[in-house]
Amino acid sequence: MSLTLQVPAEYGYVFGAATAIFFVNTYHSILTGKYRRKANIPYPTCYASTELADKDPAAFQFNCAQRAHSNFIENLTPLLGEMFVSGLHFPLLSAGLGLAWAVSRVLYAQGYTSKGPNGRYVGAVHSLFDLVLKITSGYTAYTFIRGGL
Repeated sequence: MSLTLQVPAEYGYVFGAATAIFFVNTYHSILTGKYRRKANIPYPTCYASTELADKDPAAFQFNCAQRAHSNFIENLTPLLGEMFVSGLHFPLLSAGLGLAWAVSRVLYAQGYTSKGPNGRYVGAVHSLFDLVLKITSGYTAYTFIRGGL
């Protein structure tokens, strides 16, 4: 069975939102590097030891920045896939959710690095945006399977 897929004209917005997310990754890298230098944690050390982080606020802040970046990376690949799938049926919604996710990830990183683990809750709404994209991706896949796209 062959299939011709027509991408919606608004699909470019999905690409735009994805591109914005790439810059959020760069932001995380810069933030982590800033706190790595401040704490004098050499490469390739991924985290300051618990003992050091308990004594040195700069080391603790580095660990928080590193964890925020790791969490971002853990969620990045599925999120982009969800956007690209969902965008076939809901391009503007997918782009909007992707941009909202990107903003919430910046807030998450800022909160985590400035206030510790509890500070990350300010950006935790990213989970809601991700969930909606999962649901719309599932609906898009279902529609595709049923021959509706």
